[in-house]
Amino acid sequence: MSAITKPAGYGIGHQHGHRDCLLCGDKNPWSLGLAFEPDGEGGVRTKHEPHERLQGYDGMLHGGVAAALLDAAMTHCLFHRGVRAVTADLRVRYPHPVPMGLQVGLRAWITESRAPLYRLKAELTDRDHRVLVWAQATFCEVRKGST
Repeated sequence: MSAITKPAGYGIGHQHGHRDCLLCGDKNPWSLGLAFEPDGEGGVRTKHEPHERLQGYDGMLHGGVAAALLDAAMTHCLFHRGVRAVTADLRVRYPHPVPMGLQVGLRAWITESRAPLYRLKAELTDRDHRVLVWAQATFCEVRKGST
C-alpha cells in the first residue's frame, strides 16, 4: 500500500471553509489543487502550470484566471497567518501575456495589517522571475459567526 503525500500547505483551506474551492479545494473535482507554502519572508508561494482549457486568446492564459490565481495566493497568505478574510477590493495589472504551457510562480505577501483590514500584493512570474501579472488587494476579515 502506498501513501499519498500532499505538498506542504495543501489542505490549509480546510480550516477556513475552502474545501470546495475551484482553485485549492480537495473536494471539488475541477479544483486546480493549488497548495501554498511559506516563502520564508512572511508570504507564501507555489508553482502551477495552467491547463490549456484555461486560455483566453489563443495560446494565452485567460486574464480572469490570472486574477483568480493571484487572489488565491493572497487569500492563502492570510490563511497561513490564521486569518479568514474575503476580498474587498482587487486591482490587477497585466504587463505581459502569460503563455500557455508555462509553469508560473505565484507569490503573495502582506503589505499592511490593521485588523479587520489587510492589504496584500501578489505576483505571477515566469521561470526567470519576470513579473507577468501582479495584483494588490484589500481583504476584510470574516469574524466567527458572521457567515
